[in-house]
Amino acid sequence: MMILDDLIALPAEPARIRESIARTTRWAEESIGYHRANQHNGIGVDQNIFAIIQGGTDRTYRRQSAEELTALDFDGFAIGGLSVGEPNQAMYDTVEWTTPFMPTDKPRYLMGVGTPEDLVENVARGVDMFDCVMPTRNARNGTLFTSFGKINIKKSTFTTDETPIDPECGCYTCQHYSRSYLRHLYRARELTYFRLGTIHNLYYYQELMKGIRTAILAGKFAQFRREFYRKRNENRNIEPTAIA
Repeated sequence: MMILDDLIALPAEPARIRESIARTTRWAEESIGYHRANQHNGIGVDQNIFAIIQGGTDRTYRRQSAEELTALDFDGFAIGGLSVGEPNQAMYDTVEWTTPFMPTDKPRYLMGVGTPEDLVENVARGVDMFDCVMPTRNARNGTLFTSFGKINIKKSTFTTDETPIDPECGCYTCQHYSRSYLRHLYRARELTYFRLGTIHNLYYYQELMKGIRTAILAGKFAQFRREFYRKRNENRNIEPTAIA
């Protein structure tokens, strides 16, 4: 369960950020007190409750929010208020600054993020969990994610392309349908496309996170990260974020 938080758009004035932090902390205190009281009475004993750290992209405010919320007895902590209009690097920098103030023995959740690159980069900065409409929304709009980057199935270059979306993918869509057929379905506005595209993108995201987890457990995340970008760089000019 996620508590209510005061989410603000960026950029924001300092006074509005302070107001957001104060309100978010107050709601967090009320929420955790109510939830623990319910659990004492046998209600919601199997539910986890997360607080949501705010503070814009300002380091002082992020630290303040993180310290206020992590002092409370939550089961996990989320980083909120990012991917709301700030530059991508500002999001990365804010996450990198914030995670050291979060417990290492409780889940760290980055809300509303993001691209495959965002997932890799923020895992590198200490994040465990994500949520985003991107895989499903992008699939509906013709953008499909692959191990070598993303493709737009609407392009005419796929008219006679009989290969799968991603030759390395084991999803149902890639095992049974070609790019050309998926392009045909999309252009015909056939509902089958939206299902098949969504199946592929969700499978890709799940496999990406599975690969990240496996690499971390094997102590090979840095190698995984380099390989992730190598495949993309072979197909388009992407400069990966510097690897520490």
